[in-house]
Amino acid sequence: MERALALRVVMMPRDTNPYGTIFGGVILSYIDQAGLIEARRHAHHSWVTVALDRVEFKQPVFVGDVVNFYGRTARLGKTSVTVEVEVEAERGRTGEVVPVTQASVTLVSVGADGKPVPFRE
Repeated sequence: MERALALRVVMMPRDTNPYGTIFGGVILSYIDQAGLIEARRHAHHSWVTVALDRVEFKQPVFVGDVVNFYGRTARLGKTSVTVEVEVEAERGRTGEVVPVTQASVTLVSVGADGKPVPFRE
């Protein structure tokens, strides 16, 4: 499948660390949300994240940058989906687009009891 834009977020001062760049944890939270959005394309179930692979930041993100989170389904199981999330930042001052990071997120479809349920045959 092709990648699709899942989220676009303007980074705000509340998201910064003491060094003036955006906390990595803020980006990780949005990666998790982008994974959920891609999973919901397959089924409108409750989804929980069970794994997030290694994340290595290539570029910092600054206040005023617009950060784009792209999702692409990499694997479909019976109860789970693995989503590749690519993160790019559009620099607020120049418009230059730079790669920030990427991650693989695995989510499982769960029922009201929290146990996995099939979302496809």
